[in-house]
Order: sequence, then structure tokens, then C-alpha cells
Amino acid sequence: MTTPAAPEVVTFGETMAALRAQGALRLGGSLGLSVAGAESNVAIGLARLGHRARWAGRVGADELGALVLRTLRAEGVDIGHAVTDDTDRPTGLLLTEPRLGTLTRVSYYRAGSAGSAVSPADVLPALAPASRILHLTGITPALSPSAAEAALAAATTAREAGITVCLDVNYRSKLWTADRARAVLRPILAHTDLLIASEDELPLVLERPGAGESEALHSLLAAGVNEVVIKRGAHGATTFTSDGARDRAARQVDAIDLVGAGDAFVAGYLSGLLDGADIPARLHRAVTTAAFAVATRGDWEGLPTRDELGLFDQPDGTTIR
Repeated sequence: MTTPAAPEVVTFGETMAALRAQGALRLGGSLGLSVAGAESNVAIGLARLGHRARWAGRVGADELGALVLRTLRAEGVDIGHAVTDDTDRPTGLLLTEPRLGTLTRVSYYRAGSAGSAVSPADVLPALAPASRILHLTGITPALSPSAAEAALAAATTAREAGITVCLDVNYRSKLWTADRARAVLRPILAHTDLLIASEDELPLVLERPGAGESEALHSLLAAGVNEVVIKRGAHGATTFTSDGARDRAARQVDAIDLVGAGDAFVAGYLSGLLDGADIPARLHRAVTTAAFAVATRGDWEGLPTRDELGLFDQPDGTTIR
């Protein structure tokens, strides 16, 4: 029997069942059922691009937990270290509703969920010595003390093993305050090689949050972070290293749904890193995968396969036969 190859990327967090409305929830109507989670979105994005990605975490012993695992398995994500909670903790749930153009409102039902109970014992065995990247987000440590402990333990263990640690700040104000986020994320930052944040998230990882962008970047690079990637939405993105800055404009596309764009960007950037691409090429792939995400509905459903990356270079109106 052939032993499966070690995952290139390991990530963990809470993946929830996602109910998506076509209009205002208070008006009723039909809901579409899927799954969503920042870390699993990235894992799916990487798997579609041909990389070996592993997701670890906990789901409830219920039909929604089975849906999460079935979906990730179907997308080629390694779920060999996912845990089905044997208590009465349920799989988390989120509801999304479009409210104004591309403005979407998200409601979470995740308190006391199986995913929030993730611990170091759940995730440390998922780290394979041959893995190249550990991907974390700032969502997971916001869920519970045990989840925060798991994130720090995983970052520490991975860094000691020579695995690149990527941290996407991904701040959720409904989960914790900015001050609490800073207190928890700063220790993780000490083990981070690649930091990804939006412009407004950058202060959350700074010792002095009032610092300007230039001072903030200098501080982060001096503290041992090798790369800082700033996501600027419709204005593209910038990567900063000790060698300077590289900018990339966003792809021009008619936006339909902005949810999941940041995770798609991360998947594209990490894919380029795994392929040994230089920073401009990584940014190019990242803004391309993000464009796929915003041009389609759903957190991950529209993410491209590797052979679809060139579709944006086709003339408008092209039909591929």
C-alpha cells in the first residue's frame, strides 16, 4: 500500500455550515447550504491549484459536521487529522445575506461549537516534518483559550521544525476586541515568517498601534518577519521584505460577492511560494485567484484550478469550446 505524500501546507480552524440567503433574512425565502471557514477556504484553493493541503479541526457529530468533512474530502483536502467531537458540541453555523451591492451581512452561531474546542492535541499531530507551510489566521485564536493555545503551540512547533509560518490577521470584530486580538496575536507573531494583513489590520500586530505604515513595516521586519503582505482590496496588494516593496494592481472584474476574496488571495500567494515563484509572480497569482472569488458567489466555489488561471487573459466574451 502506497503511503500518502506529506502535505505541503497544513492549516486548522473552524469550518462551519453556511446558509446563504438571496435577500434579507427577515423576509424569509430559500437558503442555499454549503460550508465555509477561512482556513478551509485556503486549503481548497491550494488543492484546486494542485497542492497537497491538510486541514485539521473539530466538527460536531451531526449531519452538518458530515457535510463539512464530505466537502473537504471531495475537494481533495487531507482531513485525516480532523476530529468528530464526541460531546454534544454542534458544528458551527453562519448565515449570509446580501444587503447592498456587494455589501454582505454575516451572522455567526458558533458559541460552544465543536470547532471552538480545538486544542493543541488536535492540531500538533497534523504537522508533518516534511510540510513546508503552516497557515494560521487570527480567527482561530479568537474562538477560545484552547484554540489560542493551539495556534501558539502550532506556530512554535512549526518554526522550530523549519516550517514556514504564515499568519493572516483576518480580524473579526464580532469575536474579540482589538486590544484582545493584539495581546493574543503578538506572541504568535514572534514565530511568524509571512504576515498577511489588510491595511486596517496592521495595527493589531504592532507593539505601538499608532505607528504609521512605514514604521510598522520596519518594526515587523526587524522583529523577524521575513515578508509582510498588505492586501489593499480593489487597489491590489504590496509585499514588503528587507529588499524593498513590490506592488501589484488588482484584476479588473465585475464584483459579485466579496466574501472569501482574502482567503482566495492567500491561496494564490502561497501557491506561488510553493512553486518557487518570485514575489511579483506570487502577487500576480494572488490577485488572480482573488478575482475569481469576487466574480462568483460563495466563499470558495469559484476558486480556479491551475489550468484556469489564464482565463482572465482571454478577450471578453470568449467562449471556450
